[in-house]
Amino acid sequence: MDTLGNYSDKAIELVMAYAPKLLLAIITLFIGLWIINVVTNITRKTLEKSKTDATLIPFITSILSWALKLLLFISVASMIGIATTSFIAVLGAAGLAIGLALQGSLANFAGGFLIIIFRPYNVGDLVEAQGHLGVVKEVQIFNTILLTPDNKRIIIPNGTMSNGSITNYSAEGRLRVDMVSVLHMRLIFQRLKRFCQAC
Repeated sequence: MDTLGNYSDKAIELVMAYAPKLLLAIITLFIGLWIINVVTNITRKTLEKSKTDATLIPFITSILSWALKLLLFISVASMIGIATTSFIAVLGAAGLAIGLALQGSLANFAGGFLIIIFRPYNVGDLVEAQGHLGVVKEVQIFNTILLTPDNKRIIIPNGTMSNGSITNYSAEGRLRVDMVSVLHMRLIFQRLKRFCQAC
C-alpha cells in the first residue's frame, strides 16, 4: 500500500508539474495551426491577385505551410520540455542528405526561381536556347516548355536554361532582317550563268 501511495503521489506531482505546460502547448498548437492557415490563405490570394503562374501558387503555399508547421512543432516540443537541439541536428542532417540526393532537381528548382525573378523571357516569347527554337508555352517549377514551329513540345530543365545562353526574339518588339537587293541577286545569277557556260 505504501508503494501504491508513493506512486500516486509522484503521479500527482508530475501532473501538477507538467499539466500547465502541456495545456499551454496544446493551446499554442491549435492557435499556431489556425494562424498558419490564415497566412497561407492570404499568401495564396495575394499570389492569385498578382497573376503569378498558376503552377507556382500551390507549390509556394505548400512550402510556406510546411516550414511554418515545422517551426511550430519545434517550439511546442520545447515548451513541453523535449530537448530540441538533437531533433534540429537530425533534421539538418536529413536535409543535407536530401539536398545531395536531389542536387539536379534543386538546381532546376533554383533555376526556375531565377527565371521568374529576372525574366529573361516570358510566356509567349519566341526564344532560342539549348539548340531549340520555339515559343515559350509554360514556365514550370523545374522545366520550361517550348512549342516549336512544327508543333513539337520541347521540355528543357530550368537549370540549363538559367545557366546557358538564350536568344529572345520577342524582347525588343521588332527584328532587323538584312535582305539582299533584287539587283544584286540578278548580278549574282548572271555571274553564275556565265560561270556555268564557261564550264
